[in-house]
Amino acid sequence: MPTGYEPLNTLKPVGENIWIVDGPHISFYGLPFSTRMTVIRLASGDLFIHSPIALTDALKSEVSALGKVRHLVSPNWIHYAYIADWQAAFANTIAWASPNVRARAVKHKVDIAFDRDLGEVAEPGWAEEIDQLVAFGSKTHVEVVFFHKASKTLILTDLIENFEKPKLPWWLRFAIGLAGNVDPDGKAPIDMRMSFLGGKSKLRVAVQQMIDWAPERIILAHGRWYERDGTIELRRAFRWVL
Repeated sequence: MPTGYEPLNTLKPVGENIWIVDGPHISFYGLPFSTRMTVIRLASGDLFIHSPIALTDALKSEVSALGKVRHLVSPNWIHYAYIADWQAAFANTIAWASPNVRARAVKHKVDIAFDRDLGEVAEPGWAEEIDQLVAFGSKTHVEVVFFHKASKTLILTDLIENFEKPKLPWWLRFAIGLAGNVDPDGKAPIDMRMSFLGGKSKLRVAVQQMIDWAPERIILAHGRWYERDGTIELRRAFRWVL
């Protein structure tokens, strides 16, 4: 099934030393979700792989030509399924666990060995080039957010989803419309927003930090990402919490 973001499984430049790769659909609760990962080449030559997608031989060759795959990052408790495949394909990687992902992997019997845990402070391996924070406040969803300083690119996962209706199966368009995560007014889906009831003040702190970073662009895992006006899009998408 086409995703609307073809070509798939190939590097697409975002800025200097940062790329996205659009991947095939995955099934999430029976619904087809497009996938997207982000690749950042650090000054050391190491590669930071955010939310790894399914690995193909061609993608492995392309990524290997950029540098040494080092950091495999699970940004939240859902985006981790392909990390084990990347671990098997590349030597001496570090698999980074987001909050709650270890327990989810065990629950779903996914054989993956995380090496280290992500925290609220950027890790020494990338702190000079990538900032990070943890967005707290939800009863279920904790997401680690990253900011590539040189390109002024914010990297989100599910805190904003921006599905384009023409690129969805006809039978899914109505449901996505009800969830409220539809382009051009993408945001967190309604179930996620509800999970922040009682914790909006914590999320507001994280969103304000994202705004203070003044991103020019925002990469999302699902749907159309924002190639410009990043700060404006943040204020719009998070108006429910600001």
